[in-house]
Amino acid sequence: MPSNVYTHGHHESVLRSHRWRTAENSAAYLLPVLIEKMKVLDVGAGPATITRDLAARVAHVTALEVTEEAVAVAREGLAGVANAEVVRGDVHALPFPDGTFCVVHAHQVLQHVADPVLALREMRRVCKPGGYIAARDSDYAGFVWYPALPELDDWMALYQRMARANGGEPDAGRRLLAWAREAGLTDVTATSSTWCFADDEDRAWWGGMWADRVRSSAMARQALAAGVPEEELARLSEGWRRWAADPDSWLSILHGEILARVV
Repeated sequence: MPSNVYTHGHHESVLRSHRWRTAENSAAYLLPVLIEKMKVLDVGAGPATITRDLAARVAHVTALEVTEEAVAVAREGLAGVANAEVVRGDVHALPFPDGTFCVVHAHQVLQHVADPVLALREMRRVCKPGGYIAARDSDYAGFVWYPALPELDDWMALYQRMARANGGEPDAGRRLLAWAREAGLTDVTATSSTWCFADDEDRAWWGGMWADRVRSSAMARQALAAGVPEEELARLSEGWRRWAADPDSWLSILHGEILARVV
């Protein structure tokens, strides 16, 4: 089975970002097809904020995570949600029978897996005929920011290098349609959407989060192990703080999305 290495890890600074996500700001393309009787699989649920929102709309949600650490994070996020459960498993070999779910959803997952086409085939296998495969991934080369700061350019180059060294594809958003077609999905609607951070609160949150992540997360440990000097990580971190402090700063993050009907 292909192995996964999650570039971000589960440091507090990473979870700070992931807990901001909701179904409305991260899965709006999926919401119109949800109906109350559905059974949903949420692959790579993380802290399960999106999962909680999905559970409020459907009959049952199963959150899937690949490590015990991540399972514990998801269970904490779903505490008190009666119609949700957390299962440990790998998207390359999902631990469910064929045709188990009405919807199989993955947010920011396929960019990190070793074989996204195999993952989509597995997602299709466990989805009922007439059900939906939904995936949304950012496209790092599609990030656009102002002002132009060399530290942010260098941060992007470092992230791309680290993600690819882990077998991931940081520019996954633009590839989702091609991956879906290669996986045998035929009734596919491909769309895009963005997150935009442009007011004082958003800049402070996003810039501060990445200033911490570039020095303290699993990516930082990987960079240090690859020979990147700690002083360089400190420089990139300070670049994010400079960006956050500038009232003219603006950032848009491109995402690709696919919604595929299983036939």
